[in-house]
Amino acid sequence: MYDPTDPRASLAPAAGAGPTFTAYAAPDVGRFYQEAPQSAGDGAESWLIRSQNAVVAYAKARDGARFERADQPDEYVLLLPGHDAAASVDWNGTTTEVPAFSIAFIPPGASKVTIRGAGEVVRIFTTAAEDLCTACGNAEAYAEDHPNVAPVVPWPQPKDGRKVRVYSLDVPPEPGRFGRIWRGETLMVNFLDPQVGPRDITKLSPHHHDDFEQCSLALEGTFIHHLRWTWTPDMRMWREDRHEECASPSVLVIPPPAIHTSRGIDAGVNQLVDIFCPPRVDFSQKPGWVLNADDYPMPGE
Repeated sequence: MYDPTDPRASLAPAAGAGPTFTAYAAPDVGRFYQEAPQSAGDGAESWLIRSQNAVVAYAKARDGARFERADQPDEYVLLLPGHDAAASVDWNGTTTEVPAFSIAFIPPGASKVTIRGAGEVVRIFTTAAEDLCTACGNAEAYAEDHPNVAPVVPWPQPKDGRKVRVYSLDVPPEPGRFGRIWRGETLMVNFLDPQVGPRDITKLSPHHHDDFEQCSLALEGTFIHHLRWTWTPDMRMWREDRHEECASPSVLVIPPPAIHTSRGIDAGVNQLVDIFCPPRVDFSQKPGWVLNADDYPMPGE
């Protein structure tokens, strides 16, 4: 249920009664500010957390830090959310500059990201990157697949071919548009408009997803993520409500069909980034919501 002022209130309702759920999964939480990094080489400290379909790698990088992928199986995302760290990306014999406060989509194959300056570096992958899955701090939670999550079926490649594609995050808010959304072949990233001050508790947005996860990456401020699971006839499935308070940086993995809503609680800026794998159809169907829709077609286009 969305507040009428929330742009998502205009999304088309799901058709039919929806699936019948026979199992629930627990959320995963990575509070990087109080956990040891999974790696500390090549000029950066890196924390990794996974969901069923995605891996989020958050790093505090120094000048000259390098992130290399020798045989990356599919496209991935580079997110530079601050104003102090830029990057160059070497792929397929070409070098592409990625300014600070940008997002880039990097094709499969061999690639090298070199950081200029120092700051936060976020890379987002699908779980086809098996080496990164193994390195995640919560890898054991996925010894068995989680229920209710649809598999990743890649969306079409860009019609003009694969290359490193770079987009500035400096996009002003627009009435009726939800955040700042970019999509690729397998991933969708919503760099939400910053929330200044605590969220109005009379305008929250409790909702659920039938068959896809949401990874909520907190980059600034503090959030309380509220989660609830609908009761079923089988009481063995019932779960207690969760109210996860997460400062920054942190990631919460929200499994379907948990009812959820998040609220920033700091007096200053609260910055959240929502990650979906594969891209969301409903967001993609809203005119103007996906900022690089001209580059990445939807299935069937």
